[in-house]
Amino acid sequence: MLYYTPSRKVSIGYLHPLTEKFDIDFRTAYAVSILLIITGGLVFGLDELQGILGIFFTHPALLAQALTHSSYANENPGIAPSSNERLEFLGDAVLDLVVAENLYRDFPSISEGEMTRLRSLLVRQDTLARVAESIGLGNYLYLGKGEEASNGKEKPANLARAFEAVVAAVYLDQGYFAAEQLVLDLLDAELWNALSQGTLVDYKSRLQELLQARGQQPPVYYLIGTEGPDHDKKFAVEVRLGTEVLASGSGRSKKKAETEAARIALEKLNEVRPDAS
Repeated sequence: MLYYTPSRKVSIGYLHPLTEKFDIDFRTAYAVSILLIITGGLVFGLDELQGILGIFFTHPALLAQALTHSSYANENPGIAPSSNERLEFLGDAVLDLVVAENLYRDFPSISEGEMTRLRSLLVRQDTLARVAESIGLGNYLYLGKGEEASNGKEKPANLARAFEAVVAAVYLDQGYFAAEQLVLDLLDAELWNALSQGTLVDYKSRLQELLQARGQQPPVYYLIGTEGPDHDKKFAVEVRLGTEVLASGSGRSKKKAETEAARIALEKLNEVRPDAS
């Protein structure tokens, strides 16, 4: 926006959020205002994206940088002096840590090899691109003209890299726990899709099949409690057969708690060994 002052100077704020406010003369301000019209007011979508993420940045410039493709930075060095490439590098490491820690903590029965395979599935480009697409991240990317014309907002590589950069921006601005919660929330569906495809043992299905084979009714899962702050909440679940409690389990989501309860129930029913995978 343009704010007129008696000295005929104007303050230009956030044509691209990496650009700090500065005073310039009226002639330059007019030229920049035309640029703002041409670029479609790129920055006005940041509040909307923060709402989708559920995270409001102390330093919005970090989010803007995460969305800035190298083509845009190359074409507009005065507006966007940095691309998202360095943030992408950091975000890749944060993603790896979050996913690895989550697998280690919430799936104690699986082997190192299974954890490695599952982590690879969750952090590969096409998975991250799907996650980015699910929140409409491509709509907020800053792209150069050529990249924009070649459907750059839909390219899996651009989407995946931007998602990694956004994770890094959240980590730098809000800390590890906020980045962890964002990653776990957005990757949750991908994790359970991998489970349903047999990447890991589907304990819930196995328990139901066992009980049905014995002529018994399907098990029912009950949430019996939660504990911890929002960024580190744990859920406790019981799996019951009628009024009988077969087992209880806990996890960082209801689904994980249910899976753990089913695994323990199967152990008690001698369907799997404690170290089975």
